[in-house]
Amino acid sequence: MAVTEAQVKDALQRIGMPDGGDLMSRDMVRALTVDGEIVRFVIEAPSPEIAQRMEPVRKAAEQMVADLDGVSSVTVALTAHGPAATPKEPPSLKIGGHPKPQEAPMKPAGVKRILAIGSGKGGVGKSTVSSNLAVALAKQGRRVGLLDADIYGPSQPRMMGINRRPSSPDGKTIIPLQSHGVTLMSIGFMLEEDKAVVWRGPMLMGALQQMLGQVQWGELDVLIVDLPPGTGDVQLTLCQKSEVTGAIVVSTPQDVALLDARKALNMFESLKTPVLGLIENMSTYVCPSCGHEAHLFGHGGVAAEAEKLNLTFLGALPIDLDTRLAGDAGTPIAAGDSPMAAAYGQIAEGLIKGGMA
Repeated sequence: MAVTEAQVKDALQRIGMPDGGDLMSRDMVRALTVDGEIVRFVIEAPSPEIAQRMEPVRKAAEQMVADLDGVSSVTVALTAHGPAATPKEPPSLKIGGHPKPQEAPMKPAGVKRILAIGSGKGGVGKSTVSSNLAVALAKQGRRVGLLDADIYGPSQPRMMGINRRPSSPDGKTIIPLQSHGVTLMSIGFMLEEDKAVVWRGPMLMGALQQMLGQVQWGELDVLIVDLPPGTGDVQLTLCQKSEVTGAIVVSTPQDVALLDARKALNMFESLKTPVLGLIENMSTYVCPSCGHEAHLFGHGGVAAEAEKLNLTFLGALPIDLDTRLAGDAGTPIAAGDSPMAAAYGQIAEGLIKGGMA
């Protein structure tokens, strides 16, 4: 009989930490997947320094799960969340500048698919969807990267709960950060949180080229690119200068948002980038006190638009206070086990089954 996810979690609760608690109570387990008799998960330490001392814990967890009935193979990775020790003299690393000439479209080595997530306008929750979808895919065993390409308004450092400068061994190569089982890069890591980016178009293009080409992304099943709102330089650069597998468009259901979403769809069509599907965010609101359901921005408009254009409707996500609180706190709601996490998991599962992630 195959092992269940609950049995694996129960076993991991028996792995105590030297300073108290266990792997589950300390929320160190990420991307747990059970595929028949094969179990995979990631142990995420609070910092690289602590991770260096946790190899015995990783081995104990691996052995504990391997001893369960119905388990034939266990893969346990050890990663770190939080600041690392800063080298005494870090190499100079500058982001931004005019783009370099390219002979062919760019695709980072080891990255199988590049998935762009866009919207016609701001404020529809595109970055929230990007971070949670990345975490949901990682929980289902995918190797996921997240590139925050919203140069003027980078929000992924806050939403993913990590904000420190990436390392560079030579002043050219960029080592990305890790958070919640996701490999992460953002212009926000290179700047103070409240400092504005005052750049013209060529600087944006150069920065995106650097974050695609100079970052050591490693082996990824999918790289999610959180695009800025609109149809500007970053979208053009990504679609024209790299091999984008496809795009997902996020919109709220009201008519004003759909007007701009259609412009985004038209842009991707003009750039010959396949649109893989549409997501309706803020689809409904359920009162936590009385359970009454209200459609503050309308309902079903994105699904109707997808049907009209013969595009895949990937799912509807409600307005949810816990989602906002989780993003502000740096732990995406998809990392947990709530109904909202299940909703993101369902969208991620649909992408995987459709061969899109």
